[in-house]
Amino acid sequence: ICYDLRFPELYRALSARGALLLCVPAAFTLHTGKDHWEVLLRARAIENLSFVLAPAQFGEHSERRVTYGHALVIDPWGTVLAQAADGEGLALAAVDLERLARLRRELPALDHRRL
Repeated sequence: ICYDLRFPELYRALSARGALLLCVPAAFTLHTGKDHWEVLLRARAIENLSFVLAPAQFGEHSERRVTYGHALVIDPWGTVLAQAADGEGLALAAVDLERLARLRRELPALDHRRL
């Protein structure tokens, strides 16, 4: 399921079917998470004008498997509203669906597909 984040078509299909919030649970490794996790999530939020809720596994699970964590809540503008720190924790934020509707009206990019 983590790998799915790298394929924007999945999230566009969900948005086209009316999704307002994209839930993206993951267990990114420490190596890829520190460089790719936030930037990919912000891109999915922006390109789909959707909130992204991203719970994330954190910790050392074996000698060969360490996960990054850093659960995030991102708004449709790509702004990080909340982020969990290292360790167990929560990322909590208000989800303003009225703002989402306003942004989608003002920037109707979902209706302007190029393919």
